Amino acid sequence: MSRIAFIGLGNMGGPMAANLVKAGHSLRVFDLVPAALQAAQAAGALPATSAAQTLEGAEAVISMLPASKHVEGLYLGEEGILGQVPDGALVIDCSTIAPASARKVAQAAGARGLAMLDAPVSGGTAGAQAGTLTFIVGGEQAAVERARPILQAMGKNIFHVGASGAGQVAKLCNNMALGVIMAVTGEAISLGVAHGLDPKVLSQMMAVSTGRSWATEVCNPWPGVLENAPASRGYQGGFGNDLMLKDLGLAVEAALAVGATIPLGEVARNLYAMNKQAGRGGLDFSSVVQLVTDKLG
Repeated sequence: MSRIAFIGLGNMGGPMAANLVKAGHSLRVFDLVPAALQAAQAAGALPATSAAQTLEGAEAVISMLPASKHVEGLYLGEEGILGQVPDGALVIDCSTIAPASARKVAQAAGARGLAMLDAPVSGGTAGAQAGTLTFIVGGEQAAVERARPILQAMGKNIFHVGASGAGQVAKLCNNMALGVIMAVTGEAISLGVAHGLDPKVLSQMMAVSTGRSWATEVCNPWPGVLENAPASRGYQGGFGNDLMLKDLGLAVEAALAVGATIPLGEVARNLYAMNKQAGRGGLDFSSVVQLVTDKLG
């Protein structure tokens, strides 16, 4: 088992760290939020007073942070920890950030002789808690194989999709599709309801037909259709609208960088921006359906 430094214990990072402890790894952890540190300590991790302190004796470093600026700041900022990572340690960033940022940090790690992977995840908070996440990994094959036993403690699928930054590109492709599908699923159900259809029956039909998707089966955007979906608890929890908006913004940036055309991705970004402006930025992204249900009255 490995000695792991884990930085970032939010809705995703906290459960991921807990699963590493369950698998027998020794964790030293840090987060800016005291309650997150306390929860990790209760799960069996050793809390640190700073990100740098987590590095003592670490064989692997894992970060799970909100955005590119946080990842670059952690590793490359004025108090960046990259220069303090022990020689030979493997660095794994599980944040969803801009591909260019992932490459920048990985290049700096390589200059220090360290292997670094970008390994964003899919599966949401439920997957993080259950240890069933999908890891979408960019970096050298040898580093991926070193990381595999660690990643397997937190997830069930590991896809090596290419060189540094490729994990981020693939994650953005997935989340762009998810954002579009969620929005149009909500529109479709709204259309049916406007014609007097039962949203639960309509959703059940779609879930076994060609309109089938994660949005119909796991995170249905219509309240009361799926008991455990965020929509049935006031859109609380789940994957925040602001996070989806961030990812769609990154997807648009990635498209511009290579001259790709993503008209539906751009439309979806605008929809989630409108949902944020309506005051739902902190709610689950499935709340985007309320852009059309508000008009139903």
